[in-house]
Amino acid sequence: MGKTSTGQTVNLLSNDVHKFDEVTIFLHFLWVGPLQAVAVVFLLWQEIGPSCLAGMAVIIFLLPLQSLFGKLFSKFRNATAVLTDSRVCTMNEVVSGIRIIKMYAWEKPFAALINDLRKKEIAKIMSSSYLRGLNMASFFAASKIIQFVTFTVYVLVGNTITASRVFMAVSLYTAVRLTVTLFFPAAIEKVSEASISIRRIKKFLLLDELVKHNVTIPQDENKEVSVVVQDLICYWEKSLDVPTLQNISFSLKMGQLLTVIGPVGSGKSSLLSTILGELPQDKGVVKVTGNLTYASQQPWMYPGTIRSNILFGKELQPQRYEKVLKACALKKDMEVLREGDLTVIGDRGATLSGGQKARVNLARAVYEDADIYLLDDPLSAVDAEVGRHLFDHCICGILKKKTRILVTHQLQYLKAADHILVLKEGHIVVQGTYKELLRSGVDFTSLLKKDEEEDQTLRTGTIESSRSRTLSQNSVHSGTSSVVSDKDEADQLPAEPVQTMSDESRTEGKIGVRIYLKYLTAGVNVLVLLILVLLNLFAQTSYILQDWWLAYWATEQGKLNVLNQNLTFTNSINISLNQNVTQKLSTEYYLGIYSGLTVATVLFGFTRSLIMFKALVCSAQTLHNRMFNCILRTPVHFFDINPTGRILNRFSKDIGHIDSMLPLTFVDFIQVFLQIVGVIAVATSVIPWILVPVLPLLIVFLFLRRYFLQTSRDIKRLEATTRSPVFSHLSSSLQGLSTIRAFKAEERFQQTFDSQQDLHSEACFLFLTTSRWFAVRLDGMCSMFVTITAFGCLLLRNSLEAGSVGLTLSYAVTLMGMFQWGVRQSAEVENLMISVERVVEYTELENEASWETQKPPSEWPSQGLITFDQVNFSYSSNGPLVLKNLTVMFRPKEKVGIVGRTGAGKSSLISALFRLAEPQGKIYVDGVLISDIGLHDLRQKISIIPQDPVLFTGTMRKNLDPFKEYSDKDLWNALEEVQLKSVVEELPGKLETILAESGSNFSVGQRQLVCLARAILRKNRILIIDEATANVDPRTDDLIQKTIREKFQECTVLTIAHRLNTIIDSDRILVLDGGRIHEYDEPHVLLQNKDGIFYKMVHQTGKAEAASLIQLAKEAYMNCHQPKLANGLTSNKEANLVIFETAL
Repeated sequence: MGKTSTGQTVNLLSNDVHKFDEVTIFLHFLWVGPLQAVAVVFLLWQEIGPSCLAGMAVIIFLLPLQSLFGKLFSKFRNATAVLTDSRVCTMNEVVSGIRIIKMYAWEKPFAALINDLRKKEIAKIMSSSYLRGLNMASFFAASKIIQFVTFTVYVLVGNTITASRVFMAVSLYTAVRLTVTLFFPAAIEKVSEASISIRRIKKFLLLDELVKHNVTIPQDENKEVSVVVQDLICYWEKSLDVPTLQNISFSLKMGQLLTVIGPVGSGKSSLLSTILGELPQDKGVVKVTGNLTYASQQPWMYPGTIRSNILFGKELQPQRYEKVLKACALKKDMEVLREGDLTVIGDRGATLSGGQKARVNLARAVYEDADIYLLDDPLSAVDAEVGRHLFDHCICGILKKKTRILVTHQLQYLKAADHILVLKEGHIVVQGTYKELLRSGVDFTSLLKKDEEEDQTLRTGTIESSRSRTLSQNSVHSGTSSVVSDKDEADQLPAEPVQTMSDESRTEGKIGVRIYLKYLTAGVNVLVLLILVLLNLFAQTSYILQDWWLAYWATEQGKLNVLNQNLTFTNSINISLNQNVTQKLSTEYYLGIYSGLTVATVLFGFTRSLIMFKALVCSAQTLHNRMFNCILRTPVHFFDINPTGRILNRFSKDIGHIDSMLPLTFVDFIQVFLQIVGVIAVATSVIPWILVPVLPLLIVFLFLRRYFLQTSRDIKRLEATTRSPVFSHLSSSLQGLSTIRAFKAEERFQQTFDSQQDLHSEACFLFLTTSRWFAVRLDGMCSMFVTITAFGCLLLRNSLEAGSVGLTLSYAVTLMGMFQWGVRQSAEVENLMISVERVVEYTELENEASWETQKPPSEWPSQGLITFDQVNFSYSSNGPLVLKNLTVMFRPKEKVGIVGRTGAGKSSLISALFRLAEPQGKIYVDGVLISDIGLHDLRQKISIIPQDPVLFTGTMRKNLDPFKEYSDKDLWNALEEVQLKSVVEELPGKLETILAESGSNFSVGQRQLVCLARAILRKNRILIIDEATANVDPRTDDLIQKTIREKFQECTVLTIAHRLNTIIDSDRILVLDGGRIHEYDEPHVLLQNKDGIFYKMVHQTGKAEAASLIQLAKEAYMNCHQPKLANGLTSNKEANLVIFETAL
């Protein structure tokens, strides 16, 4: 999947597959067109002789022109599809990472990126639209050019035109015109587009299949050996030459626990991927006995209930299910939620905390009841006590008889392992039991000094500085879940139930005039619209006048022929000579005006068509930009309640309709509608009383159209709504592909996809059947109109001129197909306008506050003084309060730890500071009221290193410096400080290397380091570090902490804790509960209150850990106060702000 992306796959399904629907409509005209042309030539030859060949020469000339158009369509379609893939892929990343984009204040560079992609895409769409404009204009003008050439040649070779011959030829040309100039070119265009789509789909289908080389050892062959890996060599990318894993060999017996440790990027996750069969092996053998299951490093959730995510298609066994919940420390979480485990979670599990997602992810694997468990760092997202609980009760408890391979950075668990594997740069550095590794000289003491849990001795030594120690300890452990409060910290969960997905809105009733006006005025102003109206009127008028003049010419010629027949040969020779002069003069006169009208028809037709396509494509571009800008400006709550697939649906399918299908259909409808009006106007001018039967037919038609549109509109909306779950399921499945395959759930997910696609197909089929129902009734009405017109001409034959009758009948005959097509196009326009309606809906979303308003002082913040004054906070206007009357002050340079139970409001405090939703009350930073300044002015002064590291497709340089504010030296220095310089130097393009989607070609730990490098570059006064070293090894952690101490030593630190040891030596501890402050003092002071929440939290960690925490608090207290007393230090120096947080 590294050779494709989620966005490209969504685009294949939304746009490329749809090309097959379009091509089937026109495909048969590829053979019907030439066959019909041959038949018409034969009949025309009988009527007007060789002159018909002149008209057919025009048709023959048009065919290679249409073929050229087809090739160009194919070229532009291919280029457009690639650009659309890129745009949708980037949009997928933007929507998935919107919270981080907002916190980084990166909306503008991403807006520039999307706008740049969109401009390139629109340039190709505009080129193909101009081709469509020429195609549509040729359809409009081709029949007139054919008639003009035919009758000009016919007259110039000495023939005289008559009404019967003219309108016989016109009727035959009209019969072939629709096929040759509209349907045949459309068939070429659709076949060209479909062939491109076929190639794209073929390319996708021909991507390397997942071939699992793992050899399954029969159960009866070797009951002892569970996993055997021999001389394994693997490559993620063969072109890089350096193998991901090389010379890996080990064996594991049934029931054993293998722990895999090593630095960031050493190949730990790749080893599990190889055993799973996800990473193809180049050489070597992997043998497994029994069934595999897998818990991924980054927890994967799919939209559904918590229970469905755990059961994952398995039958519910209540006793086993309860055991799994307890073993995975989820029981308390289920009790907090109003709906319990039936709570619906959103796309990517957005409504759960990081720790909860990790434990649900682990519970899914445990409930599977497999033989071999591959656990990729499941303990990194939980705190010390929960980690110990999971290790004792889950990994070494409920799974104790299973074979387990555990990737971890938490070295305190190594003693319990049966076998240890130490990896570095894809090699096995050393392996063996814990005792064997000790004997071989592996220095576990230095590795374990910060990770030992229950068995550790009290830490010795003094704390150099309470402030700097806090920095060095904040990310020592690789846990990022909750502070031992009821076994987990549901950071993102409010006290009330979690936010659940909202149902997609579906408008009812007809498309309002407002939507049409928004669409038409999005691309052009009123003056251009007026010009377009006039051009359409001029084009249609010239179209009708050309036919009328031909009819008039034929009538006058007929009168002249009658006059000539009445002349006798006995008349004088002068009369005969004058007759010849008169005939010659009239031919030049009539032919000259006929030529002028033909030129006018062609000129107006082409100009109108090109300008209309230009205007409508500009409207599409404007609507896309408005929707995207509004998406960037809407609060994050919108993304919590709307799945990614639903949002992408509007940026892929709906924008695809507005880009190509709607302009084509709209222009076609306008042309056909004006021609229908012209037909009725001509018929009425010749036979005025025809209005008597026409008016009832018109009333019936309007009733039928209204009745049809009421149904088809809602069916089209239903089709659009049933399409979103298809994309959501596809997007979610692609993100969790490894997990799905590990659980052998491919068939079940395929069935789910099929059922959702079937539902969507049912809506599509309903739309087709309603269209056919309407078409049959339209044909019946048109037949009645033609019959009435024909009989009217017979009844009034004595009072009508031959030319007028011919013109009326030829127009009436064309009306049947044209009327049906025109009404169908009008309905299609209204149905396609639903896409405009859905896009307009997203252009009117609620906006967050302005990005830039009143500017704060240039050096702000200079002290780091933060004050919350009676702050209430809710994530949505009608949501529950998660912070209640919060009043607190954080002094400059102060180190404050923030703890609390589930739903206490810790993350909400940070959200309020970021103004991710607008808080009630007042928040000051260095005396500046943050609600008075722009969001970007606020957020650009705050850096964040998130718990879930986010990288975006693009170069490494753009991921570090999207605003291009820093030199190469600064970038390399930042990478060096986070130990990534050597990794980036090995990349083919170094800083210019294009990263894969979501940075998937970097390990999670490496992505975390890139996020740290961003923070170092920005040098902000405010920094939020969300467990920055959760996924790195302890030695790398030490280096990172050293970097943090050096770079942010003058910072005010707010540590939102998931592990008490990270905040135990803070200056003060803020204890939140239910969104209110319960305790706020120095940790040593708080520990003297045996009835306090913090005291209870500390003693819930176990005796050894509690004793260690109490000792650390005491040492921090002494070190903090003694220097102040001795030196009289004050706290009025400049300070920066650092906030450590776990789950936003």
